[in-house]
Amino acid sequence: MEQLLRILNETCPGIDFENETALIDDGILESLDIVTIVGEIIDEFGVELNVDDLLPENFNSVQAMMALIDSRRG
Repeated sequence: MEQLLRILNETCPGIDFENETALIDDGILESLDIVTIVGEIIDEFGVELNVDDLLPENFNSVQAMMALIDSRRG
């Protein structure tokens, strides 16, 4: 989780990622932010993400992103 928070805070400083639960739905993260975050997740965690993973519910919160990462690690 700390690695993911570091990535998010470096990509989009000033957002309360630990408490926000609607990052996509509320327009806090934009499409370019998601592209950057996905690239960083792939590099940092060594997981493969595909187009089917790029759903708003997978990126609305840190918990959702961690669940996605964990599901791809298996």
